[in-house]
Amino acid sequence: MNAKEVRALQDEEIKIELTRLRAKVYELRSETVTEKIKDTSQFGKLKKDIARLLTERRSRSLAAVKK
Repeated sequence: MNAKEVRALQDEEIKIELTRLRAKVYELRSETVTEKIKDTSQFGKLKKDIARLLTERRSRSLAAVKK
């Protein structure tokens, strides 16, 4: 998910996507413990996606306060 896609999401969609991605990170952690995961770079990708969503949510809240 790139920044352009994140900006196109509504506030509620961002919240839902954050929940989904955090659940995915949890699943990957448990798969790591059982050694079922093959592509460990997924952690970084998911964390970056979460950061993008949080950044957009924060910038929207700051923009709302300015108005």
